[in-house]
Formats: sequence, structure tokens, C-alpha cells
Amino acid sequence: MKNLLHFIVRFHFTILFIVIEIFCMLLLVSYNNYQKTEFLNSSNAVSGNLYKRVSSTTDYLALAKINEDLNKENARLKNLLGDSFKLSVDSSFLYHDSIYQQQYLYRTAKIINNSVNKQLNYITLDKGRLHGIRPEMAVVTDHGVVGVVKGVSNNFSTVISLLNSRISVSAKIKKNNYFGSLTWDGKDYKTARLYEIPIHVSIQTGDTIVTSGYSSIFPEGLLLGTIQEILPSSGGNFHEVIIAFTNDFRSISYVKVIGDLMKSERLELEKEETE
Repeated sequence: MKNLLHFIVRFHFTILFIVIEIFCMLLLVSYNNYQKTEFLNSSNAVSGNLYKRVSSTTDYLALAKINEDLNKENARLKNLLGDSFKLSVDSSFLYHDSIYQQQYLYRTAKIINNSVNKQLNYITLDKGRLHGIRPEMAVVTDHGVVGVVKGVSNNFSTVISLLNSRISVSAKIKKNNYFGSLTWDGKDYKTARLYEIPIHVSIQTGDTIVTSGYSSIFPEGLLLGTIQEILPSSGGNFHEVIIAFTNDFRSISYVKVIGDLMKSERLELEKEETE
């Protein structure tokens, strides 16, 4: 308080001048229509720009929430698409009700930890057992496959990234259905290798590579990448192919975790056939 009084005493002439100026300005604006109009126009322009900047800042800060909401809505719509359902009766009985049974269930999650510069890369999600996440579920984005759920706690889960030499994915060339095995070679986070494509199969750069559907983890037709380079054959029976991922593993934030509701039935039957 003492400092405030000292400040007022020291600068009382300047403060008095500013007060008189403001009072004169108010009188000028209040009793002259032209000055009033100009003042209102100027103040509207200033306040408009200020509101615009505040709105832009608010929108930017809300992007994370918007992305999360969009991801949830996208997952909800995925659950309604025909690709998530399996025909459960013979086609000659299409007149029955409930002819389709849901096979795939999509859940959303956010990446809270991610690595791309190691030989064995992993991802951590903010969802776990309490949210329906289980080991060996597929993890994807709208741009392609991300990896496979490995470990699960109540509220978190870890994912083996495709950028991990310990994981391979059954993949096929979309245009002709020839399938092979896709594996990361540990070099570039943007590319992987596709093996076991017979040498007689016609392929070219730009061909789309998708999941084959032969595994019990990934549904058929999920994007993996495109052919970036076909290496010269070393005299073997198979092509050597470099695939460019459609996912940018450095920028992914939200993913979908896919659960196969018929997985147990399939694995049990396949186990019986091998015994």
C-alpha cells in the first residue's frame, strides 16, 4: 500500500493527464455521431480479431479431444459395417431374420508411448483389460496395420509394433491374392520386406499389399503398404520385395483394437485338426 501511494504521488501529474484525456475522449465520442461511429467500428475490428485469435487457440487446444471423439465415432461405424459381420447361414436361407453374426468388434485407444528406432519396438495404449482389450488382438489405424496386443493390465496394454523383427504378418497382393509373409528388417521405419511371393507372379511398384485373413488375428483386407521396390532375383523361386508402409509410425496417436468374436471357435477347431 505504501508503495502504491508513493507511485501515485510521484506520477500524479501523468495520471491526471491520462484521466483527463480519457474523459475528453469519452465526451468527444458521446456527443459526436461521426466520432462515435468510427470508434465503434475500430473497437469492433479489434475485438473481432481478438475473438478470432482466442477461438483459434481454443480450437487448437481442443484438437486432441476432437481426434479422440472422431476415432470413437469411426470405431462405432466400423462395428456397423458389413466387414465386421459374418454370414451365419447358407445363402439359400436369406429370408431368415438375423442372418448375419458380428465377428469383429472395434475398440478405440490412444498411444501413450511409442518407439521406432529400436530393433524390437513396442507401443503402449491407454486401455487395458477393463476396456475389453486382450492379448493377440489386432491394432490398426485407418491407414493400416500397427501391430498386435502382447501384454495387458487393467488399464494399459502393450503392443508389438510392426517395427519389430519378432512379428510377421500373413500378407497378400490385393490385385491377384498371392500371399506371403511381411516382416520388418530392422532398418527403416518406413519400409518392410515381403517374402515368399513366387517368381512367376506379375507384380509392380505401387501394388497394394493387404492382410490375407489367414491368421486368427488380422481380418482380411487391412492395409499394410505398397510395393516400393522389386529387388533383382538372386536365382531363387521367390521375389524379393520392399514394401512402403501406409502408416507413418512416427505420427500415429489413436488406434483401433480389433477383437475377433469367433476366434476361440476357429482356434479350437484348427487345434483338433492338428491332433
